[in-house]
Amino acid sequence: MKPFPKDFLWGASTSAYQIEGAHNIDGKGPSIWDAFSSIPGKIKNEDTGQVSGDHYHRFREDVALMKQIGIKVYRFSIAWPRVMPTGKGAANEKGIQFYSDLIDELLAAGITPWVTLYHWDLPLALQLEHDGWLGAEISDLFAAYADVCFDRFGDRVKNWITLNEPWVVAILGYGLGEFAPGRVSHSEPYLAGHNQLLAHAKAVEAYRKKYAHQGGQIGMANNCDWREPLTDSPKDQAAAQRALEFFLAWFADPIYFGDYPAVMKERLGDRLPAFTEAEKQMVKGSVDYFGLNHYTTMYTAEATGPIGEASMYGNAGLADDQDIELSLDESWKRTTMGWPVAPWGCRKLLEWIDDRYGRPDIYITENGCAWDDQKIDGKVKDTDRIEYYQAYLQACQEAIENGVKLKGYFAWSLMDNFEWAHGYSQRFGLVHIDYQTLERTMKDSAYWYAGVVRENGV
Repeated sequence: MKPFPKDFLWGASTSAYQIEGAHNIDGKGPSIWDAFSSIPGKIKNEDTGQVSGDHYHRFREDVALMKQIGIKVYRFSIAWPRVMPTGKGAANEKGIQFYSDLIDELLAAGITPWVTLYHWDLPLALQLEHDGWLGAEISDLFAAYADVCFDRFGDRVKNWITLNEPWVVAILGYGLGEFAPGRVSHSEPYLAGHNQLLAHAKAVEAYRKKYAHQGGQIGMANNCDWREPLTDSPKDQAAAQRALEFFLAWFADPIYFGDYPAVMKERLGDRLPAFTEAEKQMVKGSVDYFGLNHYTTMYTAEATGPIGEASMYGNAGLADDQDIELSLDESWKRTTMGWPVAPWGCRKLLEWIDDRYGRPDIYITENGCAWDDQKIDGKVKDTDRIEYYQAYLQACQEAIENGVKLKGYFAWSLMDNFEWAHGYSQRFGLVHIDYQTLERTMKDSAYWYAGVVRENGV
């Protein structure tokens, strides 16, 4: 593998609900995922995040593992209901102390914190009292929560992400009902997405006006799979472009250009909320870098018949709004999540972003794969995961050689965790967790990743 740039960032990512546990202690309030996970049939094996990886109690041990692996940057999320139990009002000092201690532990280990403010665990009170991401007040409430985090942690945290994957919140949470809060609608996703963009912009505005002296940077982590035209026909090429615009440009175009893609406005009509002129100005330019979560690729064609919905990230969103059909090559290797392994799609997506948005600095804030783990002689053998990382990092190198300003890469995930609707059945981590004993075991990929970091001299 060729060397990466000397200043390239090597990290790993997690999220609060997926690893912390401690769901109802030290003043933490319930989240929509606490509620959703309690509904029979919503989560595989009826799993919940009540204990998960017990990171809340074992974070020092986990930081030591990060240092052993060679991770230089750690992306984690703050649980809004741990810091503000009802989503508003006074901060919970025990929650503040936990994150403050975690940040200090990371810095002492030479690991730079990257903090995500929202990774899907909305305080349940805001869902019940303010209609969650559909409510008119939610963007101001999020900005107030963000302000608390900037104030209490910004002296040590210099890298912020406002929202993780707003597409998932909107489509899976408010469109298809597969994720919390479990709503099903053909119009609510676009309002939920709109309010997330306003929340992001208001938080960034607060950061830049009040905390510029902290010297940090702030952005958003959008997710997108590459959409490759099934054929060279103009219809399939247009369908693939349309799919990317409904997926990634939905959230990126307002930030870079000030408004939604024209194809969305034309096709959705009144279902797509409109920005005021003042909101356009507030949203436009509200990132310092482009954060990208990327996992897989699918072929895209013009719809020719009834449109079905795939599940999870292979999802077309609300496919009938786009008139597209998704498919894959049966020869492609697939992870245990069913996602195709197609690293060339990663390169193409990076180049698409580079071209469309004027060569921004890009960080891959998540990339990884789920495979069945087998513990052999005290280690987890995961050759498939190593091959996946090798292939996707090679695609990243090719993009850099083609001029893309890719600045860093975060593996998903540091440790096996609660994988949302899949519960604990899917293993993404560099560190394996036996959930019967909460024993941690290093995977082969963790040692390989450490080798990559050392080889690049960082």
